Parts: sequence; C-alpha cells; structure tokens
Amino acid sequence: MIFVTIGTSEPFDRLIAALPDDASEELVVQCGQSSMRPAGAEVHEYLSYDELVTLVRRARVVVCHAGVGTILTALANGRRPIVVPRLARHGEAVDDHQVALARRLADVGLVLLAEDPSLVPQLLADADAVVAEAPRPAPALLAELSSFVANAVRRPA
Repeated sequence: MIFVTIGTSEPFDRLIAALPDDASEELVVQCGQSSMRPAGAEVHEYLSYDELVTLVRRARVVVCHAGVGTILTALANGRRPIVVPRLARHGEAVDDHQVALARRLADVGLVLLAEDPSLVPQLLADADAVVAEAPRPAPALLAELSSFVANAVRRPA
C-alpha cells in the first residue's frame, strides 16, 4: 500500500496531481483541503494521529509534504518517506522552510527528496529497496532538528 499525506494546512494539489492514476497497489491519500481526489484511491480529508500512524505502519512506502512531524512519524515507524516540500510561490506555505528541512534530511539519507513532484512516480517504482532499511536519526541530527524547529518558532512572522 502507498500512503500519501499532505498534512493539515493549505491544499497541496501539485503533490496530489503527481500521483499515478494506474497504481498497481492500494493507494490511501490524506488530502486535507485539496480539491483534487486521485482516481481509485481511498481518500481521507483528515486523520487522527492514531489513524495516521496505523497507515504509516501498513504502508510499503509513505509520500508526504516536508512537515517535520510527518517525517519524524514516518521515520519512527520504520519508513523513509518520499518528501515533496511545499513552496510559497504556489501558495502552499508561508515560506520555503520545508525545502531547507527536506534538503538537509535528504543529505543525511533520512528521506528521498522530490523537489519536483513529477519525480514521485519513479521514486515510488524504486521504493521497495528504500523502505527495507529505513535509518534511524542520529542523536546529533535530532539535536540539530530540535534547534532548527526552536529557532523557526521564535522567528517573527
């Protein structure tokens, strides 16, 4: 099963549109406020955290926005997610903080980065080898992420 989650903020139609229509396996999508609904998918607007974790654990592969909570949930449950950062220029986020986070996590091998959503179908096709050995974050990286989040929260809007 492929599980896709866009989080709970603005619509993320670029990610939804990139999903394959001819998925040869079950596709479950948490689509929030997006108006798009992938053909043949089991669609949920929102999920409780427990429902999200259950789907992450069931999934062969997780595809998500670059929200730190979603990424950490996937990693904590043994999945290295395919991450598509939301971009401010598309009205998907207030700034491009998700790009910086996703690039840093990709640099250390914790996520597969698809800055262009059109890369998602190929990453899905290659994902079997990716989830088999999902890494755990090193303590130094966790400290760096904690600092990054703390600084982002303190930064004036």
